Amino acid sequence: MGFWIYMLLMDMLIPITMLCFGCYFLKGGPKDINGVFGYRTNMSMKNRDTWEFAHRHSGRIWRALGLMLLPVSIVPMLFALGKGDNIAGTVGGIVCAVQLLVLIGSIFPTERALRKNFDREGRRR
Repeated sequence: MGFWIYMLLMDMLIPITMLCFGCYFLKGGPKDINGVFGYRTNMSMKNRDTWEFAHRHSGRIWRALGLMLLPVSIVPMLFALGKGDNIAGTVGGIVCAVQLLVLIGSIFPTERALRKNFDREGRRR
């Protein structure tokens, strides 16, 4: 049971992080363009306008995906409850892999929106 609880807690890290950072990014995110914290891609770091746009856009996506991933992460783990450590570990690993795919996939809509709204130099279209 202890390992199952551990796996459940670990599987909650990505959705809760996405939810919290999504809300933070929607409120403005990091004020200064930096290479350490925030939504950092070449396009998002062109200027202040692209930086703020990227954070608002990715914030909406991360908040929605974080909320969606919470039940998607909990339900499979409930099916593994009481089935042994191997099952809990396998299910928890699969859930984590799905979460990582969603997390990485969330970059593409924001980059597409940046390309749609800004030219290569970061000027609004």
